[in-house]
Amino acid sequence: MPGRRRRSTSSTRRSTTTTTRKAAPRKAAPRRAPKAAAELPQAGPGERVWVLAVPFRAPAPGASWHAGLSAHVYVGRELPAALVPYDPPPYGFERFVEDELNAEPRPLPAVRPMTPRAEQLTGSAVIAAHEAAGGRMFLLGDDPGVGKTGTAVLAVGQIAARRADQQRPVRTVLVVADRPAAITVPHWARSIAAFDDSGLRWCVTTWDRLGKVAGLTKATGARFDVVIADEAHMVRHTTTQRWKHWKAVSGAGRVKDAPYVLLATATPAHTPLELPYLAPHFAAVHGEPLKDWADLPSRLAAHGFHVERARYGWSWTEDAEERRADLARLRSWLADTDPPATLHRPAPWGPVSVTGTPVELTPAERAQYEAEWSEFRAEMQLARRKRETARGRAALLRFRQKAGLIRAQATVDWVRAQVEADRQVAVSVEFVETAADPIREALLDGGVAVASIYGRDRFDVEAERLRFQTGEAPVCVFTVTASISLHAGEVLPGGRTASTTPRVGLFHQPRFSGIAARQVTGRTHRDHQVSPWRVAFAQDTVEEDVARVMVERLAVTGSTAGGDTAGLQQIAELLDADWLPAQSLTGSD
Repeated sequence: MPGRRRRSTSSTRRSTTTTTRKAAPRKAAPRRAPKAAAELPQAGPGERVWVLAVPFRAPAPGASWHAGLSAHVYVGRELPAALVPYDPPPYGFERFVEDELNAEPRPLPAVRPMTPRAEQLTGSAVIAAHEAAGGRMFLLGDDPGVGKTGTAVLAVGQIAARRADQQRPVRTVLVVADRPAAITVPHWARSIAAFDDSGLRWCVTTWDRLGKVAGLTKATGARFDVVIADEAHMVRHTTTQRWKHWKAVSGAGRVKDAPYVLLATATPAHTPLELPYLAPHFAAVHGEPLKDWADLPSRLAAHGFHVERARYGWSWTEDAEERRADLARLRSWLADTDPPATLHRPAPWGPVSVTGTPVELTPAERAQYEAEWSEFRAEMQLARRKRETARGRAALLRFRQKAGLIRAQATVDWVRAQVEADRQVAVSVEFVETAADPIREALLDGGVAVASIYGRDRFDVEAERLRFQTGEAPVCVFTVTASISLHAGEVLPGGRTASTTPRVGLFHQPRFSGIAARQVTGRTHRDHQVSPWRVAFAQDTVEEDVARVMVERLAVTGSTAGGDTAGLQQIAELLDADWLPAQSLTGSD
């Protein structure tokens, strides 16, 4: 495959100023022969294979679907006008596949460079030193907003520079980001270009589309030299399809020919049992066969961790002293290697302030709440006796939805008061029809503009985010937990700057998952911008107890080597749901 090109001309039918950067020449890495090379689209003389990003069920006249590439393909000299809207952006999955299929990749548009912060420079050096020493994977656990994205891009550049003249130079890089793709993929693409892509071929996708990447490796034999897992806690469960695809692209089950893996997350897990993605590192630390660590819980038990089989799989001890001992050992496996295999730096602007906000229900609202609570208790007890997990989880979801709907007007009133006090408000919700929609509609009816980031394909998420960031909409109602920036003063695409109006945040419902709660607060409390958060709950109800547990435990969920799940157990007991698997409470995956 030819060497990497630099930015020199605009892409088809795009008028964009470009620039040229010097890149060290690299030898092409040996590649495995594709298993189905004859079936891959081929370009004739003067033609190009165009790989398109066609939305579901959208018409693409002249293009054909290629199952092996999981994309629409067009072969020709120029892209027809009808297909130009589907021309994929730089660094996306489709553009990566296209560049791999053609003799010459397309040029990239110029971007405004970004100056790394001190934390990003020092962090990238630590990661590069670990790779140079023969490390296989690194856990970057900086707090939200410290700058993990820039740190990761800079680290890849240093790794590539060191390996330029070796047998295994870095040529391709995979980035797996969290959803929504309309925000996270452009964010990573801008950062890669702004911090310098180092002349490498980058493929940025999301966890939801990881199956496409796994299919690509099967169809073409392609392998990535470096893999970055943003929000790595997304693969903390081995029973999902996502884990199967992750193993395929990250080499988690391979001893040889595995890429260097950079895992980035401020919230690695609720318990040590949720760290299977670190198993290759643990095997290397102990000099044990990788296959022995395929069953992480059993291996942790063999090493003396306080874990045991329970009714629903494995569980971690609730004894505080035993937990501390386990976490200390786990951290030592990561931090005490030479050089260390992890880095965690707290936000220099301090921890987020999270407090409770009680809502006093009217007599009618309280009567409705008590009726819903009684109905929930009866349904839950029936489900418990019959051990009907699905029925119990459904009852819990219904109760939370109805309880949140009862308090929707109180949230609207609080938000309006904050806007009148010249603050911008981020409202985190978990449900659409019983929380996001009624809150949004009531605010709009009251003359308050609202940015909406929820519901599949209902809104242009990046456009909505920018409405909030520029101050056009003083309120943002969202369901996502990670990978969006809503903080004041952010540098926006095109060089603009987000409004400097102070941000405040509100959890419309208390979160059960400490990982999710901490990720949410990091949407506004980041990059040296301080943003307090509140948790709304119905006063003198079980919601108040749940909110108290959430606030008390939130501070410890970000431990680099695993979080405290005592809070989750307390919440389960409060709701008569302690018989349900923990995954049913947190809604993981």
